[in-house]
Amino acid sequence: MFATRYKNIGLKIAYYRKKKGYTQAELAERIGMSAAYLGQIERGNRGNSFSLETLYQIADALEIDVNLLIKNEMLA
Repeated sequence: MFATRYKNIGLKIAYYRKKKGYTQAELAERIGMSAAYLGQIERGNRGNSFSLETLYQIADALEIDVNLLIKNEMLA
């Protein structure tokens, strides 16, 4: 159940990143993490091992409300 939620969060991060026009490398640089780590988050390969702080850093870098990433709705 939680794996699906993390996968959905990752998909939303990728969606908003692309909408903003950033590559994984560009977004990762903005928040001080590796592009490989960000890619794992976007693919849902991090399980439940990334922090709430990381989620907020990503949302801030994308200039979106963190609730857009965590609310339990799929993107159209």
